[in-house]
Amino acid sequence: MNSFRNHRLRDHALPMSTAWLFNDIAEAKGKQELFTRQSPQILKALREAAIIQSSESSNRIEGVTVAPDRLRPLVLGNTKPRDRSEQEVQGYRRALNEIHTRHEKLPITPDTLKHLHALCQSASGDAGQFKRIDNEVIELIPGAAPVIRFRCVTAKETPAAVDELCLLYRHALDQDNIPSLIAVAGLVLDFLCIHPFRDGNGRVSRLLTLLALYQHGYEVGRYISLERLVEESKEDYYECLNRSSQRWHEGKHELTPWFNFLLAVIRRGYTEFENRAGEIKAPRGAKTALIEQAIRSFPAQFSIAEIERICPGVSRDMLRHILNRLQRQKQISCVQRGRNSLWQRKQPLN
Repeated sequence: MNSFRNHRLRDHALPMSTAWLFNDIAEAKGKQELFTRQSPQILKALREAAIIQSSESSNRIEGVTVAPDRLRPLVLGNTKPRDRSEQEVQGYRRALNEIHTRHEKLPITPDTLKHLHALCQSASGDAGQFKRIDNEVIELIPGAAPVIRFRCVTAKETPAAVDELCLLYRHALDQDNIPSLIAVAGLVLDFLCIHPFRDGNGRVSRLLTLLALYQHGYEVGRYISLERLVEESKEDYYECLNRSSQRWHEGKHELTPWFNFLLAVIRRGYTEFENRAGEIKAPRGAKTALIEQAIRSFPAQFSIAEIERICPGVSRDMLRHILNRLQRQKQISCVQRGRNSLWQRKQPLN
């Protein structure tokens, strides 16, 4: 709420770096409809990949991992989870499905936040409930004592703080006419500073980001995993959040580092979406086209593991079939066999 109090967002002058990001995203959003007119099979493959990557990355940022061969059946199938980690990955998938299908009916309110928490933290005893004891953001340094990076809003003050944040967010949009991307960035920053749940705040913040973006027409997260992009920039994520949370309780914090980080992630998402949806024109099938586009995106050498990371919805057998075909066509060659095999692209793929 402290990013919205006293008209901070309305009176905040955007530095040139933020304005450039803002304009790039606006331009990309304008082309969004063009790329969503692609083949339904291609869009379906992109959506599946984004759902798998989002469920994996958002949990992995918090130290929750599952075996690679369990990921797809847990996220896209009806596989029963074996342990707490698998429950949390499957819970995040349920929360994503709620946002994908019902974002227009999910207002930004305390009840919605608790609902998303209940879905993605269903394995915990306090799922869907605000914290009952105070919490802090701790940095664990190997060989040294833990360091308190940030003291969050107290448990007693949390319900009122979340109420105020939701009200001020709506007021910023409806009364102050704050640009939606700036309002969303302030919303997520303040949510993380309040830290309203005992556990799962990072995951709910990423779900909240996706929900708010959808409600303002920014649907890139449906096709490209923003959670994966955050994970790939994890050090910057923590650094920018730390810088923007300093003096937050006094309402004297610096908004720009966090705003630029979040906007940069959104811009990267749109760039990747345009590259993958705009260049995939192969008639042979969506997954074949996705694999070939992934190979084009790598430097001369690449591994099967790298392709699987970008195309998680593709089976290993299908991947090997396509690699063998490209090898027969003399478009690629295998330079190192075995478990850590490496492939070399000989020429641009046809």
